[in-house]
Amino acid sequence: MAEFAWEARARTGEVRKGVMEAETADMVHTRLKAQQLSPVKVQKKLKGLSLSFGSAVSEKELVIFVRQFATMIDAGLPLVQCLDILSSQGDNPNFNKVLKDIKNTVEQGAHFSEALKKHPKIFDTLFVNLVHAGEQGGILDTILQRLAIYIEKRVKLKRQVRSAMVYPLGVFAVAVIVLFILLTWVIPAFEKMFADMGASQGLPAITRFVINMSQFVVGNIIWIVLGVGAVVGSLIYSFRNPTGRKVWDRIFLSAPILGPVMRKIAVARFTRTLGTLLTSGVPILDALEILGRAAGNSVIETAIMTTADKIREGQTMAEPLLQTNAFPPMVVQMIGVGEQTGALDQMLNKIADF
Repeated sequence: MAEFAWEARARTGEVRKGVMEAETADMVHTRLKAQQLSPVKVQKKLKGLSLSFGSAVSEKELVIFVRQFATMIDAGLPLVQCLDILSSQGDNPNFNKVLKDIKNTVEQGAHFSEALKKHPKIFDTLFVNLVHAGEQGGILDTILQRLAIYIEKRVKLKRQVRSAMVYPLGVFAVAVIVLFILLTWVIPAFEKMFADMGASQGLPAITRFVINMSQFVVGNIIWIVLGVGAVVGSLIYSFRNPTGRKVWDRIFLSAPILGPVMRKIAVARFTRTLGTLLTSGVPILDALEILGRAAGNSVIETAIMTTADKIREGQTMAEPLLQTNAFPPMVVQMIGVGEQTGALDQMLNKIADF
């Protein structure tokens, strides 16, 4: 997704500015209108002109920073002093530069959350909004501890997904390599052996079919490679194209083996993130807006934004969420129970750990 700098006018006449991640400028316009804002200007940010010093910061380093920062704030140290200490003792020079830039911005009178916005590659929308909620509520240290726990669980989920995908992808890759070797080297050797023995004409039909396939591959290897390259290129283009991405997102969620895994990942990300936002005091509509931008799947994003619109009309969250068919009925029922008991944030965190 690309970054777009936007300028919009609120109903009060106030002009607001910001940066939003989206696939197209039209998507930015849609999201701004959903926030009751009239877009004035939406412009794609050019790479290389970002105020961020880079994104070479691991999630492990981010967790350590957040935990240390929370401990210092809880101990009563001034925010600028905390940033000064952390920027001078870190092992990552890129991250140290970022922290120094944040410290300078805060010293100039900006809020901590506003300073973080300058570095979206390191501090995403969720991070910035949670910090903003902590600043407004005077519980920045508590929010930072929650953020550290959230990031740690997110890293754990990523590792589990990678572990689950490594085996099938490895088996597929090995199968392709073995098939290629058989067709281009082993089978031609057997064909030559049969020809030398004078047994080429009396071979079974299935053996003849395999030999013909081998001859086709060997004789058209260049065209096959070019064809595979064209298919791969088309797939990459369709992934990057908003329309094609929507189609692939639907395929991924409905695929026989991959679909259930992708859906579980989406549910875990949705419930954990929303639970963290609500626990931190972020209003539910703002939380859903943040979630929609960070969904990572256009089908899930549409479901979240549709749910937000229905909530604005006075409906509960569970009702429209069930109608989207994007989440399992059991998950939606548990969310409904959380709404009825007034413990939605706790229920969401339980679902994420389930």
